[in-house]
Amino acid sequence: MGSPARACLRMVTYLAVTLPLLPIQALAIFFKLDLARTLPPAYHRLVCRILGIRVAVQGQLTKGRPLLIVGNHSSYLDIEVFGSLIPGSFVAKAEIARWPFFGWLAKLQRSVFIERRSSKAREHKDEIEKRLLEGDVLILFPEGTSNDGNRILPFRSALFSVAERRIEGEALIVQPVSLAYTRLDGMPMGRSFRPFFAWYGDMELPPHLRRMLGLGVLTMEVIFHEPVTIDRFGTRKALAEECWRIVSEGVATLLVGRPQHYPAPDAGAVPKGTDLTLPGTVAV
Repeated sequence: MGSPARACLRMVTYLAVTLPLLPIQALAIFFKLDLARTLPPAYHRLVCRILGIRVAVQGQLTKGRPLLIVGNHSSYLDIEVFGSLIPGSFVAKAEIARWPFFGWLAKLQRSVFIERRSSKAREHKDEIEKRLLEGDVLILFPEGTSNDGNRILPFRSALFSVAERRIEGEALIVQPVSLAYTRLDGMPMGRSFRPFFAWYGDMELPPHLRRMLGLGVLTMEVIFHEPVTIDRFGTRKALAEECWRIVSEGVATLLVGRPQHYPAPDAGAVPKGTDLTLPGTVAV
């Protein structure tokens, strides 16, 4: 599946661009230069071009601050797309910091690494609040893991705990963002092809990456939804559920070409996973 020659060319070009920029970004962070914030979006836009990713956007990033972006997550490609559109840093699992190469990239993005242990929760909230006070935009994938691109997993309310705090007296602005893999070489993409791009479960990264790099031009569509705050919902659980509903409906709209509506979960319980590929979706 895919072209080995295309995969090789993309990988060589990616490394030729990335490796020289690593020390530049490291120095920018060390000397606290503005370049440390402006270089990553430019880099991610260039990587999208190298990897053959076209990004179509609806809505726009809010100018309100302090700001937390929350969106669905299917693959490492999401990092490139979100990073190209949002001048911010990611909230990532602590183990990513220990990954070779990609862990370095995450650190140079000034990612906030969090552990799952509850004993670290207050420390993580303090670090996130500090970054928000500094004016950083943070990007969070509240599913807590990636999915197959055909469904949205529950949003973990614990990851919204920072929204309970007030930053200099202001409620944290949370902007939901929906992202979907919709076309391959201009043809609508059905559920059978999304796992060629989505990386989830126990998939091994090297073979998945080689196969993905050999495929054609991928279209990814993004919707920036209206921002919300916890003041409107009262609890972080209700905020998480509303953001899940907004993102789920947005992804379904992108996948099937028309609005889909999901009722609020009964008794505050988010469904285990909502299938977003409906009958009639074209598979290629």
